[in-house]
Amino acid sequence: MTLPSLIQNHRNKVVEARLKKFYSTFNQAIALAEAQFGDKRYWYQRVSGVDLDEDGKPIEATAKIDVWFQTYFSQFLVYRKEILTNGSVIYYLQDGSAMQFGTTDKMVESHVITFYPGGNPEKCTEVKDYGVCKFYFIFMPYPSTPDEVIDQENYKYHIGKGLEPCKYAWDGTEAQLYSLCRDTNGGNKYCTALIQYNDWQIPKDYPHKVRY
Repeated sequence: MTLPSLIQNHRNKVVEARLKKFYSTFNQAIALAEAQFGDKRYWYQRVSGVDLDEDGKPIEATAKIDVWFQTYFSQFLVYRKEILTNGSVIYYLQDGSAMQFGTTDKMVESHVITFYPGGNPEKCTEVKDYGVCKFYFIFMPYPSTPDEVIDQENYKYHIGKGLEPCKYAWDGTEAQLYSLCRDTNGGNKYCTALIQYNDWQIPKDYPHKVRY
């Protein structure tokens, strides 16, 4: 292998390991929360928003996502956190990675989780960075709006489930995941599902060069 190939191979292995670990750890935390609080369908909340002080900085105790997270997950997942002015929350994990409730493209609600294998959200701010240095997950065990009740077929891989890569309206084929993952205008949010489909390994013909 050439040096660039060796470097990319190492990056792939780190991203693969951290993606798999995050998926496992978060779903274990859901199971522990269910053991204490009951079925996740009844304590899951789709929340967003934060109050700001007179300087425009977020007031920690008012971040609705963090209040919900602390109630059900804090004893199982302990992280350093940062609350953003839009109400999104970033939690830094012990292995150097990070997770964010919400995204950097205006989705701020608790059902969307962006995972950063390298723990550097500030370096992965573009939509084109999905599948490269940030990876998209959904935690929506129960429909929380009338539109989602109507749209249960498209959300079938999420409703009643734990944390899962984005599979909204997925037809179940690997070919569609590849097609979507190539689209850097938003379809690349499905790259996480493509890697999961490949047993949490980045395929040899993966359309992006991952970094962390």
